[in-house]
Amino acid sequence: MSINTILFDLDGTLIDTNELIISSFTHTTEQYGNRLYSREEIMSFIGPPLRESLAKIDKDRVEELVNVYREHNIKHHDELVEAYPTVVETIEILKEKGYKLGIVTTKMRQTVEMGLKLTGLKESFPVVVTLDDVTNAKPDPEPINKALEQLGSTASETLMVGDNTHDILAGKNAGTKTAGVAWTIKGKEVLEALEPDFMLTEMREILDIIGG
Repeated sequence: MSINTILFDLDGTLIDTNELIISSFTHTTEQYGNRLYSREEIMSFIGPPLRESLAKIDKDRVEELVNVYREHNIKHHDELVEAYPTVVETIEILKEKGYKLGIVTTKMRQTVEMGLKLTGLKESFPVVVTLDDVTNAKPDPEPINKALEQLGSTASETLMVGDNTHDILAGKNAGTKTAGVAWTIKGKEVLEALEPDFMLTEMREILDIIGG
């Protein structure tokens, strides 16, 4: 397989932000929800753009909810976020080998930058496409296409790696190869149902896939 470009989702794929996200949604629903939300319900909010998820809590006060969520999220970010095992060293190897690397995320740029800086990944990704950069978020292919354009790559030589259904679907819609991650909080069966080309049980397996 001739792959020279690898695109990654960020949250839940490269860095573990699950507890931060869950605590931020819990904090927000406790203030604005008209009932208690279960952990399972809150987990369903993980993945889509923030405003889309918050609209399910109170569609008339979305901007207010965004502000409350983000204030909590930023305040607790550094204490609750870390890179997944083997991620940092694998990314460093890929960079050294000359692979073109990019991030495609549904997060807003401010918290993306915080996560990359905290985990030491920032210098490895010359292209980072966030929610702020696109009109249509994943699973639409627009974010992937934008990253490929900036990297000077084509879909046929690209692997999209992610922990959520919209990552796999976006890759398929854009025409890339796709890899799910078995550590997804959604459960790997959810991703396997979409038949990604690969399923990683830890990040370093990507080196075997691309022949590294």
